[in-house]
Amino acid sequence: MAETVKVGELAKALDLEIVSGDEKALSREIITGDVSRPGLELTGYFNYYSHDRLQLFGSKEITFARRMMSEERLMIMRRLCEEDTPAFIISRGLEIPEEMFKTCAENQLPILRSKITTSRLSGQISSFLDGRLAARENVHGVLVDVYGLGVLLQGDSGIGKSETALELIKRGHRLIADDRVNIYKQDELTLIGEPPQILEHLIEIRGIGIIDVMHLFGASAVRGKMQIQLAVYLESWEKDKKYDRLGTSDETVELNGVDIPQVKIPVKTGRNLSIIIEVAAMNFRTKTMGYDATKSFEDRLTRLIEENSDL
Repeated sequence: MAETVKVGELAKALDLEIVSGDEKALSREIITGDVSRPGLELTGYFNYYSHDRLQLFGSKEITFARRMMSEERLMIMRRLCEEDTPAFIISRGLEIPEEMFKTCAENQLPILRSKITTSRLSGQISSFLDGRLAARENVHGVLVDVYGLGVLLQGDSGIGKSETALELIKRGHRLIADDRVNIYKQDELTLIGEPPQILEHLIEIRGIGIIDVMHLFGASAVRGKMQIQLAVYLESWEKDKKYDRLGTSDETVELNGVDIPQVKIPVKTGRNLSIIIEVAAMNFRTKTMGYDATKSFEDRLTRLIEENSDL
């Protein structure tokens, strides 16, 4: 879990221009994904100043600052520069006041600039920081991209999760993470999965060992992260156990506070799990698009019963 993000990392990720700031300034740490637009602070109201956030200046802030006297502008900028203030960011490629350069140099604060609009820049910054700073949870399983759908394979150790994922990769799908998946909430309903850095692009196959999927199958066989939309639980086949044959059960599994739809697939010699998982992914997608084969079957059955009852 990344508890902080360095200003330099943010600048590189979002392609921000580094207007001023040395290596030490760019090493300042960002601890929150919230962004502050210091409009009230420019008027002198600092009662609720969020000094530990990135300070984003758009057209309104810069235009207001230009109307001040130079001495007043310098005083306000100095008050904005707290010890834990990460950086000043300017949107729309706007011209930066000299007083901002001076106070940032005095406090070793970096100044970054972007050409895009303030609202878009704020959204990009928040999205990047929320993803990097979000609390992570480790789950045992394999995450694969099947037809653009994030499918999490789970089950007991040795059930064949990695081998199934390998077959899916050979069939043109993509690996995100094997064995351990780091998951975090992008928002209240969206769960993202990614591999631990040490296991990135790697998969373990018993009897062979560790293999590098990207080197064996190419860059198109892997992804860095993916939204988890469907969980597939692989379980050993039991002769006397009753399994869902119509698809009427709507099971879910809770991961990091988010309920994910889950299907359980019994594993038995002769069953082609990769094809079954492909079909499960396609069937799940058709359901989200409004078509449910089980409901269609039940409607046909109801009509047939009604027709026979009229005879």
